[in-house]
Amino acid sequence: MKISYYPDTDSLYIDLSEQPSAESREVSEGVVLDYGADGRLVGIDIDNASKKVNLKTLTLNKLPTDEQTFAA
Repeated sequence: MKISYYPDTDSLYIDLSEQPSAESREVSEGVVLDYGADGRLVGIDIDNASKKVNLKTLTLNKLPTDEQTFAA
């Protein structure tokens, strides 16, 4: 998984898979889910991200590693 923030467009993209997107669906204003050819979710695009999510802190919990928190 890869999380990328683009400050010039204030968008956040969460890559869930390396599989390319074949279809996109807007599920709420400015939130688009990308699906692969097999119908599996491969990414999430969030426009105006700074108004929708807290970009200052990222907490990883219950992953195969110890809990980790990263602050910008």
